[in-house]
Amino acid sequence: MNIKPKEIAGSLAIAVLLSLSSCQSAAENNPPFAEPQPTVAYIEPKPEPPASPFPNLQAEILDTRNKETNSPLGQFDFKNFTYPLPRGWQNPDQSDLTLTNGRIVPVSAAIDEEMSDDEKIERRSQRRIGMSYMTTKFLDVTGDALDEAIVILTVETTGAAIPQFVYIYEWKEDKPELLWYFRTGDRADGGLKDLRFENGEFVVELYGQDRFLLGEVETGKITGDEEQLCCPIFFTRTTYKWNGSNFQMQKARLTYSITDPTSPPVDKMGDIVNAKEKSKK
Repeated sequence: MNIKPKEIAGSLAIAVLLSLSSCQSAAENNPPFAEPQPTVAYIEPKPEPPASPFPNLQAEILDTRNKETNSPLGQFDFKNFTYPLPRGWQNPDQSDLTLTNGRIVPVSAAIDEEMSDDEKIERRSQRRIGMSYMTTKFLDVTGDALDEAIVILTVETTGAAIPQFVYIYEWKEDKPELLWYFRTGDRADGGLKDLRFENGEFVVELYGQDRFLLGEVETGKITGDEEQLCCPIFFTRTTYKWNGSNFQMQKARLTYSITDPTSPPVDKMGDIVNAKEKSKK
């Protein structure tokens, strides 16, 4: 039988194709070896603490600014010290307040209606204000190139209110010498927001509209200043300058909006509100 060259070539081509197809099929049925992946241990995520619905009104007071000084005041133990009480907050016997390890427990001395008048008087005389140490800042608020200590205490009212007392001391004759002290209000109602020294002046910021200091106490609310105690929407910035014997308030009393930081401050808002109220009469 005669086999033509073309037939031989065709047979070889078919054989090659069948061989390639067989190899490809074997490769598909036997995939390359896959290296085992290392096992990763499952770590359960830590639960996030729920966000507080209320703002932290003490954040600026308790931050790390102005916490160090070269003055001997920086080594003084203000947690075990005696402080005078500002007007309106004195003990019945006019005694000063002495902290021990940063605290003095309040004495409420409850009164029963069945008590006699003398017993009620005796109980009231036993009442004592409670206080706890909060922090101390060191600032040169008098402009003498020496730091003063600004001690902040929190009143323990046995309730939710957190009014504060502020004491400013210089170092004189090897001991703290009191220059000024004052009381601030409760949170949105004149509570303390911040204290600092800027441009040669002592800056005090209180929550609320047109709230500033008169001697030992902060001013009361102006007409229309209705805010939730927890969540102030305004604060007032005032500045004070040491004249050698006391701190004098400078002219501006600027009320800022917390909810709209871009809005310009209003100077002496209380005067504006009072003028409007008078015009209505």
